[in-house]
Amino acid sequence: GMFQSSRIQQFRIGCILALSRPYSMSSFKFAAIQTKVSADKQSNLNNAKNLIQQAVSNGAQIVSLCECFNSPYSTESFPSYCEPEDGPSVQMLSQEAKKHNIYLIGGSIPEKDGDKIYNTSFAFDPSGKIVAKHRKVHLFDINIPGKIIFQESKILSPGNQITSFKTKWGNIGLGICYDLRFSDYSTILAREKDCKLLCFPGAFNTVTGPLHWELLLRARAVDNQLFVAAVSPARNEEGYLAWGHSTIVDPWYVF
Repeated sequence: GMFQSSRIQQFRIGCILALSRPYSMSSFKFAAIQTKVSADKQSNLNNAKNLIQQAVSNGAQIVSLCECFNSPYSTESFPSYCEPEDGPSVQMLSQEAKKHNIYLIGGSIPEKDGDKIYNTSFAFDPSGKIVAKHRKVHLFDINIPGKIIFQESKILSPGNQITSFKTKWGNIGLGICYDLRFSDYSTILAREKDCKLLCFPGAFNTVTGPLHWELLLRARAVDNQLFVAAVSPARNEEGYLAWGHSTIVDPWYVF
């Protein structure tokens, strides 16, 4: 199903006349890679590399991995899986972007910086250079009695930047998961940063996912008249249960 399997969602994003915003964006193919994350970091990196190769073989020019693609999504895992900006995960992403001549959004990883840990997304241009680094601004703290308790802020520190980067097809805005819920974040990316596509690596869960995942993506796309992509991990059988259902929506809400 759409939630359990490792899969690649691809969509050709092209020119469209928007409802309220002049919209010019030459055509390119975007791939959203939904990976099943295990406790073995090297296996996660290898799996990501294989799926990037598959996406490129299918013509993808911009590729995004999912939130926490190299680590289990748990506050217990972040301290042992975190790594600095020059660690093996970022090095692998840089090499793959350069190897395949693509823009690559590296989902997110637990990033170690001094005594702090961030949930961070690195984006790379086709030369392998880091062109954006987004640290998740809105940390995911939730307590739904009898259903789910999760508190990122126990371990993670928040970022404080609204993040975008340029491509030859237009500007892309970058956020992580819970950032999607805060509409002003997307509006600033659309109106002040002139973004044509917003990408949110995200791991909604099986409680909030069926209620709000598609709803929020549609709202951000239609309100701001741009494309929105959300890239989830596949669902594991234990631990944190990601919703899956990686999705791409256009400004008229056409999947």
